[in-house]
Amino acid sequence: MTSAVASTQLNHSEQKSPSEALRPARAVFSEGTLVAAPIHPLLTEKQPPLDEYYNALFTHFGPQRWWPGKTSFEVIVGAILTQNTSWANVEKAMGNLRAASLLSPSGIEKVPRRTLQRLVRPSGYFRQKAGKLKAFCEFLRVEYRGSLKRMFGTPTILLRPKLLGVFGIGPETADSILLYAGGHAVFVVDAYTRRILERHGWAKENPAYEDVRWLFERQFPGDARRFNEFHALIVQTGKHFCRTRHPLCDACPLGRYREEGR
Repeated sequence: MTSAVASTQLNHSEQKSPSEALRPARAVFSEGTLVAAPIHPLLTEKQPPLDEYYNALFTHFGPQRWWPGKTSFEVIVGAILTQNTSWANVEKAMGNLRAASLLSPSGIEKVPRRTLQRLVRPSGYFRQKAGKLKAFCEFLRVEYRGSLKRMFGTPTILLRPKLLGVFGIGPETADSILLYAGGHAVFVVDAYTRRILERHGWAKENPAYEDVRWLFERQFPGDARRFNEFHALIVQTGKHFCRTRHPLCDACPLGRYREEGR
């Protein structure tokens, strides 16, 4: 599947607020052109050594081979179903869909809504998630004639805002679809990413999604393979070490970097 050019600019689909317009800018490369990108006041001026973070995590955990799924469409379904639940619950719902031969855009769009709700029930919020799956499949049919190849052949800077306009698809889900199903060079920001940056002093409380994404994309522009592995490694770090309560900082492979951003 052909990867589209990465988008490294922030808020390309949103209008800037007055405060954003006044932010200082730094130069980054986007599609081979030097452009200005804002510095969010919730991020520190110094930049974290993300290359060192990546090497430390990769050495500790090894390759993660994400995202689980036999086809690109399965990855998309998993990205939608995993919202607010564990992957074990997603696997049960995916198993139901597979057994019913519904893991296809046309299958999900045509199946009665109540049947789909029953099948995805193990993933939680089953009514909303059934609606989200149907909304995506309708979007795919209307915008790209049902072709994932055509959809993922669209440049990231155009496709990402369209995905964000689909019911139930927020930034994290959209970027998971772009990166893991389509090979687009975008970084997926989750709660673990924010927590690590905050605890290490590289971000202030509750940094905006787009600003954290830009922080990674400006250091590794266009590197989809790195973004894929890096996000998966961060998830492992959050699960095993950087917990909400009682973090295991001394044992964490990133523990030695904890004070560098302070």
